[in-house]
Amino acid sequence: MSRRAGNPVIVAVSMAVSITMVLLVAWQWAEASRTVDAAPAIDAPADPTVHLTTPLLSFRRAPGVLSRTLNVTQFRVQLSSVLDRVGPGSCVAVAVDGNVVSVKNELLPVIPASNQKLIVAATSLALLGEGYTFRTEAIGELGPDGVVQGDLTIVGGGDPLLTTDDWLGATGQTYPPINTSRLEQLADDLVAAGVTRVAGRVVGDGSRYDDQWYHPTWDASLHGLEGGPLDALMVNDGWLRPVFTRPSDAAADPVAHAADVFTQLLRARGIPVSQGSAVGTAPAGVPTIAEIQSQPLSAIVQEMLLTSDDNTAEMLVKELGSQLGAGGTTDAGLAVIRDMLDQWELPLGGVVLVDGSGLSRDNRVTCSLLVGLLGLGRADGAIGAGLPVAGTSGTLAASFVDSPVTGRLQAKTGTLSGVKSLSGYLAATGGDQIEFALVLNEPAIDDGGFVSVWDALATSLVTYPSRATTDQLAPR
Repeated sequence: MSRRAGNPVIVAVSMAVSITMVLLVAWQWAEASRTVDAAPAIDAPADPTVHLTTPLLSFRRAPGVLSRTLNVTQFRVQLSSVLDRVGPGSCVAVAVDGNVVSVKNELLPVIPASNQKLIVAATSLALLGEGYTFRTEAIGELGPDGVVQGDLTIVGGGDPLLTTDDWLGATGQTYPPINTSRLEQLADDLVAAGVTRVAGRVVGDGSRYDDQWYHPTWDASLHGLEGGPLDALMVNDGWLRPVFTRPSDAAADPVAHAADVFTQLLRARGIPVSQGSAVGTAPAGVPTIAEIQSQPLSAIVQEMLLTSDDNTAEMLVKELGSQLGAGGTTDAGLAVIRDMLDQWELPLGGVVLVDGSGLSRDNRVTCSLLVGLLGLGRADGAIGAGLPVAGTSGTLAASFVDSPVTGRLQAKTGTLSGVKSLSGYLAATGGDQIEFALVLNEPAIDDGGFVSVWDALATSLVTYPSRATTDQLAPR
């Protein structure tokens, strides 16, 4: 098509008018050629154009197109203040209902930090389903006298939010977990099943996933404090104490730790365990005595996004690998994720997926990928429901307070040294949905350099729509 082609709305309307006039002339010629009896005289009709104030070729004949064009044009002007603040190593992309409005460096591969979790959330929900759950089983040979003959094996099913009451109720955690599963419930269910004693050991089985408790690309300073130790059987985030203060507060082996914690829960309920706890693999053919299920995946994803839970993100990646890939490993899960992104026809040039949490500085994504991913969902969908809300909840509770976007902007945050990211939604007046991705990779960010960019983004986003609505522009 020529670059100088006319406006498609005017062209279409003009063609319609021309065709109508040709047909009208042909009909009048045909009528004039017929011989008919004279008709009685009647009064001339009123001028049909008297009440028509909108010309036939007016843009008001396409109010939706006109409204969107005017608003998007003005929106781009407002967003220029954000683009001006984005440096050469950072990126930004803004879209309205999936249609890109304004971008800068949108195809530049950048370190996403915890915005990586958006990718894990979207693909997990799509592939496993919102109602998917994780099971933790207690298996063993239960005799008629209530004695478990031999070992009682606790088989981990990958539940990332398996907790105990004392850990959950402790104070001092920045973002206490929500939507958790109670390990006490499994112990209570064994009591209800009639278990009175374990003749052997309590054996923890985490074989659903590999034993890579920390990703090899993570800085050692992040171990335990931010991510890991993690496995398919893990309780209380693998922490020995409710509040993490030093590296030794992380369990040396998350599976062994879970088995030990469960042993103590049984003993507290009057069920002696003769030989303590250990780590192993459940033997085949042994029946399940009791089991508990996690909250549905939609609730787990909500917890992951709201609190930026690194362990949950990593375990979801391994679960994808376990169920749909080559096994319960990070690499297998990431291969499944990348394949899903490719099926969605999202741009993957320069994209490098290394972990699920975003703790690795080797991850690379683009703002084009993030805003495209957000455009596949809705602010009121499963992902939107889990996103922190500006000035209100999660990792955004202390941000955008008394801002034009307070209570309106929903976004995933991300923070590493020299990295600050913010991607999510803003519901606009009139029902439109704004999707945005802003990833800053600049040294000055550590000194609060991101604040002015975030403020500019907030100020710009709320200006849409700034012009007349479709109803205001409709024909009259």
